[in-house]
Amino acid sequence: MSSGKSGEERDGVSLTNLDQALFEGADATKRDLVDYLDAVRDRIILQLRDRPLSVLRTVRGQAPFMQKNLPKYAPSWIEAVSMWAEASKREVSYALCNDRRTLLWFANQRAVEYHVTLVPADHLDQPTYMVLDIDPPEGGEFEKVVGAALLIRQALADSGLSGAVKTSGAKGVHIFVPLKAPAATDDVAAATRALAARAERLDPALATTAYIREEREGKVFLDSTRAGGATVVAAYSPRARPGTPVSCPVAWDDLDGIHPRDFTVHTVPELIGDADPWTQLMPEAQPLPQDLIDEGHTIPVARVQAMHEGKRRARAARGD
Repeated sequence: MSSGKSGEERDGVSLTNLDQALFEGADATKRDLVDYLDAVRDRIILQLRDRPLSVLRTVRGQAPFMQKNLPKYAPSWIEAVSMWAEASKREVSYALCNDRRTLLWFANQRAVEYHVTLVPADHLDQPTYMVLDIDPPEGGEFEKVVGAALLIRQALADSGLSGAVKTSGAKGVHIFVPLKAPAATDDVAAATRALAARAERLDPALATTAYIREEREGKVFLDSTRAGGATVVAAYSPRARPGTPVSCPVAWDDLDGIHPRDFTVHTVPELIGDADPWTQLMPEAQPLPQDLIDEGHTIPVARVQAMHEGKRRARAARGD
């Protein structure tokens, strides 16, 4: 390794401008990002491996932006997979972050956040996880998120399932349920909707599945839309938020004793040591119960429902 004031080389990757602030309010430099990702590389690469990758970059002088397409200037040794992107109606070449030097290259590109698909690149029609994303209301305390997460845990148990939980790195948590193959995309999406609905019924005063923000009435949102082609921030990924927090695994029994801001690029390596809590806390892959799938197929897809509601409101506003 050759080093200088703000540059060095690791694993054949040239690292530059390491002393620059990562972004405004980061409380971290680019070196801190590189050092953190290198410290947890085995753990995070396990979550990124063979999954189409999108990254959020914080380039100086620009607003943070999500990058899906692997740039043409990327080294030829970075693996990639071509996928159809419905949003942009084009083929996108997604990177696969399968080794240390790919991770270091992205870190040098100021890629702070690492978002992956719920499907592996070689089975794009088979999600390996069901994911619930729990978001607090505006200004809501994390204690409410914990309460809603425990509703999801109870709904899972009542359905014969179990999952693992991690902080989102923002204000909420993500709950992952590993799935036994094959699990069809539509069935997983349906089961996710049904699970959220079952959790909502356990305590409708605390949690809601209302997709339209104005209809949530200050409740915790149980987001069941992380399905199909959706992505989710990977365990151990930093977030481009004040203090550079990290999406960190938490044991269920510890959830009510932590706060998302406890986990940052500065604290996580020491907190987890040589362990890989996400792998250790993750239960075995499970088949989805048929009754959960069947119930979910009776529940409208939230985004479609919201689109129709938006059109209805627009018509009402016009007086149609």
